[in-house]
Amino acid sequence: MDKITGTLIWYYYICKREVWLISRELTPDQEDIFIEIGRILSGETYEREKKEIRLEGMVIDVLKSGKGNVIIGEIKKSSKFEKAAKMQLAFYLMRLKEIGLNLKGELLFPKEKKKVEVILDEEMEKELKSAIYEIKKIINSEKPVPAKKNKFCNKCGYEEFCFSWE
Repeated sequence: MDKITGTLIWYYYICKREVWLISRELTPDQEDIFIEIGRILSGETYEREKKEIRLEGMVIDVLKSGKGNVIIGEIKKSSKFEKAAKMQLAFYLMRLKEIGLNLKGELLFPKEKKKVEVILDEEMEKELKSAIYEIKKIINSEKPVPAKKNKFCNKCGYEEFCFSWE
């Protein structure tokens, strides 16, 4: 697998083991309450905007236009994962830039009534290219990255998979 997706970028900044699991199409527990909350939040917010635009390797949650510009939005349930969300959105902006679309982005945290503007700059692009290189190494590895507890594990759909033997 060599296709890098926004999802892989997101997980890279949260848990590198998840990158390997997702790349093998091992899906997390779909009945996990936090996955369900994310689905509901995405479906019931920003109803007046164009939603879920699917392009190769990315799903843009919201497309907003106004004042002569277009903004792509990424909806998240919490700003706890803001760095991962920012880099996922920056990845979309970088991919769109590659085809000639220089857009701005917005992270949307509806439960917190919070918006964060994301503008792709050189530093962010450099970091993304480094992350993509590391992701390719992870997904081309025969074995997963060892399980390592972090502060996000207790809300992860893979928690039982990673730590059931403990």
